[in-house]
Amino acid sequence: MDEERMSILKMIESGTISAQEGMELLTALDQKPVAAQTTGGNIKWLRVRVYDMKSNRQKVNVNIPYGLVKFGLKFVPKEYVKDVNMDEIMEAVKNGEQGKIVDIFDEEDGVRVEVTVE
Repeated sequence: MDEERMSILKMIESGTISAQEGMELLTALDQKPVAAQTTGGNIKWLRVRVYDMKSNRQKVNVNIPYGLVKFGLKFVPKEYVKDVNMDEIMEAVKNGEQGKIVDIFDEEDGVRVEVTVE
C-alpha cells in the first residue's frame, strides 16, 4: 500500500496529475474494500505509455496501482487512447493477465500506445 501512495505522490510531483487528482486517488485508496486489493494474479501496476513516433519521445507515462485501475484510467488523456478498449483492459486486469496487453500504432496521429500489466 505504501508503494501505491508513493507512486501517487510522485505523479503529483512530476505534474502528471494535479494535487486535487492526487487527493482523489489517495482518498479512493483509503476507501477501497479489501476485496479490491487482490486480483486473479499478482498484478501490482497497470502502466500506460504513449510515444510520439515523429519525435521518438514519450508523451504519456501513467502508472496506476492495480487497486485503482478503474478510477485511475480517467487520468489517461482520451485523445491518446481513443482506439483502446478500456473494457478489455479491465477484463485483463480482473483475470490476472500480465505483460503487454495493448500495443497500438496510430499512423494518422503518429502515436504508439502501450499498456502493460505487471
